[in-house]
Amino acid sequence: MAPLTPAEWQALSLSLLVATRSVAFSLPVAIAVAWLLARGRFHGRLLLDGFVHLPLVLPPVVIGYLLLVLFGTRGPIGGLLDRVFDFRLVFTSVGASLATAVMSFPLAVRAIRLSIEAIDPKLEEAARTLGARRVDRFLSITLPLMAPGILAGAIIAFAAALGEFGAVITFVSNIPGETQTLPLAIYTALQTPGGEAKAARLALLSFALAISALLLAEVVARRTRHAAGR
Repeated sequence: MAPLTPAEWQALSLSLLVATRSVAFSLPVAIAVAWLLARGRFHGRLLLDGFVHLPLVLPPVVIGYLLLVLFGTRGPIGGLLDRVFDFRLVFTSVGASLATAVMSFPLAVRAIRLSIEAIDPKLEEAARTLGARRVDRFLSITLPLMAPGILAGAIIAFAAALGEFGAVITFVSNIPGETQTLPLAIYTALQTPGGEAKAARLALLSFALAISALLLAEVVARRTRHAAGR
């Protein structure tokens, strides 16, 4: 395979930056939402569950359009950010991270939720009867046991973010050096006469990154479960 050109390296580095930032954005929220869905007992739980998983069933273009409506310079949130802070998400790499975070969010929530649901509540109850406070129980028992799900969810979300196309191109367009991630670079190459070789090279790179991330998620989950004695 021919070496990557500077523009291709730029697309790769931007993809890694966008995916990393999207996981950093979404992971704390995913942990909180997964906890609510796994342990919460409240009205509207099923509605929240359905809302969280909407990105899995809606076309990515629809998600991108909704982000544009909300966070565009004329949207209620984006307009406020623009007027008050002179900060824009649309047509920026930060906006690309937001789009990928929304699309990969359900995957992280599901992995973390399954990990929480696999924890035996009797362990936490035993710690409570021994006088452990709620924070102590969470830090010493719950968090170590849910760590495999958190790590696996983060890596899977990262891999999904690397491959997101529809929501990104709809919300932040396809700007080289700013929002053109690997999938968008592949799309551009396919639209360019004679760009088939470049598209194949980038597609192979994208495939290798995705496989590596999925394998890493499995290895990390197994090792963490083993370390936790599960």
